[in-house]
Amino acid sequence: MTTETAPAAPQAVTGKEYQLLINGQQVAPKSGEMMERRYPANNDVTVAKFPKASEEDVDAAIEAARKAFDSGGWSNAPARNRSAVLRRAADKIRAEQNDLARLLASEVGKPLSEAGIEVSLTADVFEYYAGLALDIKGQVVSNYVSDAIGMILKEPVGVVGIITPWNFPMLLATWKLAPALAVGCTCVIKPATYTPCTTYELGRILTEAGAPAGVVNVVTGSGKTVGDRIAASPLVDKVAFTGSTEVGQQVMRAAASNVKKISLELGGKSPNIVFADANLQGAVIGALFGIYMNAGQVCQAGSRLLVEESVHDQFLNMFSNFVNGVKVGDPMDPSTRMGPVVSDSQLGTVESYVKSGNDEKATLVRGGKRLTGEGYDKGYFYEPTIFDQVDNRMKIAQEEIFGPVLSVIPFKDADEGLRLANDTMYGLAAAVWTKDIDRAFKFAKGIKAGTVWINSYHAAGTLGVPLMPFGGYKQSGIGRELGQEGMEMFMETKSVSLKLN
Repeated sequence: MTTETAPAAPQAVTGKEYQLLINGQQVAPKSGEMMERRYPANNDVTVAKFPKASEEDVDAAIEAARKAFDSGGWSNAPARNRSAVLRRAADKIRAEQNDLARLLASEVGKPLSEAGIEVSLTADVFEYYAGLALDIKGQVVSNYVSDAIGMILKEPVGVVGIITPWNFPMLLATWKLAPALAVGCTCVIKPATYTPCTTYELGRILTEAGAPAGVVNVVTGSGKTVGDRIAASPLVDKVAFTGSTEVGQQVMRAAASNVKKISLELGGKSPNIVFADANLQGAVIGALFGIYMNAGQVCQAGSRLLVEESVHDQFLNMFSNFVNGVKVGDPMDPSTRMGPVVSDSQLGTVESYVKSGNDEKATLVRGGKRLTGEGYDKGYFYEPTIFDQVDNRMKIAQEEIFGPVLSVIPFKDADEGLRLANDTMYGLAAAVWTKDIDRAFKFAKGIKAGTVWINSYHAAGTLGVPLMPFGGYKQSGIGRELGQEGMEMFMETKSVSLKLN
């Protein structure tokens, strides 16, 4: 008789050490200074050490990217060569799926299941742009006048500075990196200091996949030293940034010094609108995923839940019961559905917004405090939190919290629902739940947001389908990522006229 031993549960990654990636080489920082990333679920555990770059290091990375672009070895290479590199990168990511997911969960604190999805989607984006690299089209204009031919050419914009956030460090870097590389740009990437590991792994994978020296460079350090230097450098032709609206404004100011191109994916306060005729069970599950995925640390999180008054009580009761079943715990535990927030600082931010909600007399339905006790004391865990009877003018309804805090706002009818949905400085995403197709399309058209889901949340278009463009209205950003539109952001358009004899 044989007995089988259950496989050991995955453990957080520990002991990684990285160097700067400059001109295809691993390079120690000039200062010799290193930074640490600790596991958000247990601050005693060091996941990785990584360099604190100086301005001199940043300049070296930018110069390497500039030289690689100007040499033409990448920018003028046949499109099939660039496509092959991106396709090999996708294959390598899939081959390393489990290890990358564990590293991602360790640095961010998201559940291992969510980390696995992010890694898989990262490979999908590289594969998608490997295909689009072969389909960059110009245009010939020959019939406007009889004695000339016009050509409209598409060319890579040049050196791209990429500044990424900590919530989806691998995927959101790839949203910029893959289209930029597909068209022939070279890149300098600054990942968030909380989550540098998977970006360094992307740099390694692309180098192993055949990206020439200087095409992909990775530098880590403070935003003031590294981010500002990239944004202001005259050798950088474009900056692609994802992060808060406040920091996006700083990037705009720095880029304005030499009028470089920018694309910004910024904050959100997205409305998730539930009508009385909706499939309430489906809407409950969508709302749960919409706000508590990645502990609410998602730019397009459905943090404002607008519920039609006639089903408000029923829906809130159903939703609360589901939330009570959400297990908050160690990201490596397969049964965990929500992990910690990313840092002690972010935990403090969440606590301050919950205090504001209480001070403004919103009704606290559940949660509202840090989780303590065994398994929680060394991490940054917060309860899934629900505020009801929120006035849309309250701070918790107007400002991006980036945490597991939901504001429930009742509305009387469709007109009020649409008014409340648009009553925000943001316009990143929205969802509407209804069986009335006319109303669904009226809302899809009327909501001022770059993405609108109908009878779903976080569905086709932002996480799962790279051909759908993503970006925001109003103060949620400038430009689009993903899709053909995302690739256009990294190209210049040139008009050429040929006079015929």
